[in-house]
Amino acid sequence: MPRSAIMPAMHEPHDTAGGAAAIHPLRRLAGHARQWRGQVWRASTFSVLNKVFDVLPEILIGVAVDVVVHQRDSFLAGLGLVDPVHQLLLLTALTILVWSLESLTEYLLALNWRNLAQNLQHALRQDAYNHLQQLSPGTLHGQRSGRLMAVLNEDVHQVERFLNTGANDLIQVAVSSLLVGAVFFVLSPGLAVLAFLPVPLILFGAFWFMGRLAPRYAAARRAAADVSRRLSDNLHGMSTIQAYTAEDFEAGQVAASSDAYRQRNAEAIRIAAAITPVIRIAILLGFVATLLYGGLLTLRGELGVGAYSALVYLTQRLLWPLTRLAEMTDLYQRAMTSVERVDELLRLPPAADSGRARLSEPAAGAIGFTGIDFAYDDTPVLHGIDLEIPAGHTVGLVGATGSGKSTLLKLLLRFEDPDQGAVSIDGVDVRDLPRAHLRGHIGYVAQDPFLTDGTLAENIAYGDPQPDRTRIEAAARAAEAHHFIAATPQGYDSPVGERGLLLSGGQRQRIALARALYRQPPILVLDEATSAVDNETEAAIQRSLSRAARGRTLLVVAHRLSTVRHAHAIHVMDAGRIVESGNHDELIQRGGLYATLWRLQTGETDPVAA
Repeated sequence: MPRSAIMPAMHEPHDTAGGAAAIHPLRRLAGHARQWRGQVWRASTFSVLNKVFDVLPEILIGVAVDVVVHQRDSFLAGLGLVDPVHQLLLLTALTILVWSLESLTEYLLALNWRNLAQNLQHALRQDAYNHLQQLSPGTLHGQRSGRLMAVLNEDVHQVERFLNTGANDLIQVAVSSLLVGAVFFVLSPGLAVLAFLPVPLILFGAFWFMGRLAPRYAAARRAAADVSRRLSDNLHGMSTIQAYTAEDFEAGQVAASSDAYRQRNAEAIRIAAAITPVIRIAILLGFVATLLYGGLLTLRGELGVGAYSALVYLTQRLLWPLTRLAEMTDLYQRAMTSVERVDELLRLPPAADSGRARLSEPAAGAIGFTGIDFAYDDTPVLHGIDLEIPAGHTVGLVGATGSGKSTLLKLLLRFEDPDQGAVSIDGVDVRDLPRAHLRGHIGYVAQDPFLTDGTLAENIAYGDPQPDRTRIEAAARAAEAHHFIAATPQGYDSPVGERGLLLSGGQRQRIALARALYRQPPILVLDEATSAVDNETEAAIQRSLSRAARGRTLLVVAHRLSTVRHAHAIHVMDAGRIVESGNHDELIQRGGLYATLWRLQTGETDPVAA
């Protein structure tokens, strides 16, 4: 199965659900970024160097004060540079160099961190989407579309935001504390102890706040997914909302979901907003200690004026960046919550696809269902289905809604696997075939076909990296779609709009049929393809099918019995079983369920009486 480049790194820790749950999200994020290790190290190195060059100017200020006050007895004079003017010139040159290097490393760290953020968010989104495509339809249907959209967009964006700025801030706060602490302990160990007293309090407070923010951000992300789901549903169903004059009702529903999201965020904001004021009070204690106690030491001659000046500035360098812990904590916690949600998606088990068999080429297209039992969760749907479809035959499956017709098609396409029994093509169990190989031999037309937001030609040749224009037109003609395509202003290059909304229902069905015929498959499967079209379109599709059936197996699930009237065989399903089989004339003469359904559809029988 195809994976993005980061797939192995992402799934190494996910051997078991219990083990995955015990892994910290930060370790998972490191696993996701493994292939960019070099860029991580470069970005981290530039963050460290930038903070070194950021701290040096304060030290140079202290040295400059020492030069002005002590002149020929200054610290630099002791190193051999006696003239105070030369000392100041040296300090000026060093300041220019340090500031230039600080600016350069600032540029390089931003370049590396932001490129890393872009690379990771792109790969993370692609990997999550690729994983989605490998889930079974049953697994996908169990997930809310709004939640999936929130994971693919907003959660991935939160990880990007953290890498853009938050990771650099965390590194620089740590480096700043180490550097400034070292200078303090060299110049005045006693003062260093006082200056560092607020640091444990600040860190404890930050982690205390972080622990209370985590569940609130998780609740906010769930609320955001609910808003996204409701908006997506309403946009797709706007015509129904307007037809039933339900605008006020739906506006109220959207407002309720949005308000729930607002409230969840407000709960997090109340805590996040308190972090900075609390940290500022702690910082004040450290700064006052340096200012007062350091000043007393300087007055008593125990600390130089230049050293005192440097320490006062460095106290701010040590403690003031900690005020950004609020923002850093916020970004970090949002990112870790998002990493957890992305990993929850990636831990959904993909559909099994271990088959290695191959169909002979060209495949004949004989289909077999043998002893099929199947249930959705605990609800039985199919019971002991035995059905053989010879190669090249046209077979119809009819019956009431819920009788199991479409489920048989899902088993053939391996959207699901049977609980008992086997489905085969040309005698080969479909579970022994790779899914891509199996589906490459089947042309599928759904009741509500999916059209991508592209041109008519792109939709007919959907999935073909090198579309053949001649084959596109031939497929369109076979599906009786060429006439209306030629009438459009841009012909085959005309756009179909989002989800094909620029086309009528009948036109969408014919494009879907042309798409299936473009693949030239040995098996053609239609699932209620004429249930929602007018009589003229149904007649056109029937003519197309009569031509398409030549040389291939055709399996048609039909609500309208007229669609399968001329099939070689028609199988009537009821409550998950095949209750009647035969051609149209035989089933009419038998006078069973098929005959009753036929009379209902042709108006020969009163529906109430039937």
